[in-house]
Amino acid sequence: MTERHGGRDSYHHGSLPQALVAAAFELLDEHGQAKVTMREVARRAGVSAGAPFRHFPDRQALLTALADRVLADFVSWQQAQLAAAEVELAALRAVGIGVVRYAIRHPHRFELVRSRVFAATREPALREQLDGIDKLFAEVIVTDQEHGRLRPGDPALVALAGQALVYGLVQMIVDGYLPTDQAEQLAVQVIDTFGYGVANIG
Repeated sequence: MTERHGGRDSYHHGSLPQALVAAAFELLDEHGQAKVTMREVARRAGVSAGAPFRHFPDRQALLTALADRVLADFVSWQQAQLAAAEVELAALRAVGIGVVRYAIRHPHRFELVRSRVFAATREPALREQLDGIDKLFAEVIVTDQEHGRLRPGDPALVALAGQALVYGLVQMIVDGYLPTDQAEQLAVQVIDTFGYGVANIG
């Protein structure tokens, strides 16, 4: 059991890693991943500077755990976006717009995930989360095709095209190329324009 500074509270066994990741999550949202350091996370969590190293061997391990937390939050967000989408429209549209909206609201989370997802190899610790996201996207595309909302075709290619479009949009938003106050509206228009090329409109 690790005691917090001041001795008033203590962590039960196994709860300190979650507390450290939660502190890192707050730091990420406030200042970006560059400010997520082991020392500052420990200070935020109210533990000694050495305490995080009992659970995370280095800063990169902590950032990986943080990325896993962000991905879990992103999946919950996307599921809510899908649940709220109009049934007559392609669910793929809701997914694409959901990515853009999430990145606009949480640019630092996007930057953290981007640095670990769009790489030559996937980090083993994130593979389960990322495979689950890939499966969700594939199911969305297949369901849209089965209901006639998308033309028949290779779901993997549709997913790659949609991913490339949305990733490009989000990067332009995060980089400031698209003004934030207009970004969501522009992104929706671009995604709908892309949709005309794959929608089953006869």
